[in-house]
Amino acid sequence: MPILICAISPAIVSRAQDGPELRNWFNDPFFQISNAIPNCPVPAGPFITFAEKQTQAHHRAERGTTCWLAGKCKRPNAYEYDQDIAEDFKSAWAERSPFKNSTLWVTVQGRIIFIEGCVQDRKWVRDIEKFALAVPNVEQAVAFVYSDLSTNPPYKLLVLP
Repeated sequence: MPILICAISPAIVSRAQDGPELRNWFNDPFFQISNAIPNCPVPAGPFITFAEKQTQAHHRAERGTTCWLAGKCKRPNAYEYDQDIAEDFKSAWAERSPFKNSTLWVTVQGRIIFIEGCVQDRKWVRDIEKFALAVPNVEQAVAFVYSDLSTNPPYKLLVLP
């Protein structure tokens, strides 16, 4: 199964209904991994406003170095693992092709994998998280998924103009 990559520019993404522009300010990996369920809403992923960037900057600096200072990371910043984790996740997904009846996007931030989207069965949450945790250097995995498209998704949406 081919891996789908989101064709979203890492620069300016959208202006939510005349609101502030959204960007992937920290260049966090964000990609679509499956596309079997139509009309699944696209998550906002790492796309945030400038104000949100300002709020997150200190936390990210602190979290990034805390990992190294605590001896949990060999690299001086947890976010330095993200590109490698994203590539390893894509490879593992391509090898196993799990959760075929799903439409999912992945965001990697500071050794944490966030998986958002639609699944056939909500009971897959733990299995999706276990799959992500098996990827080298992943510290935590969180799946925000749902199966009833008539309800609101459990994640923030990417609002395009």
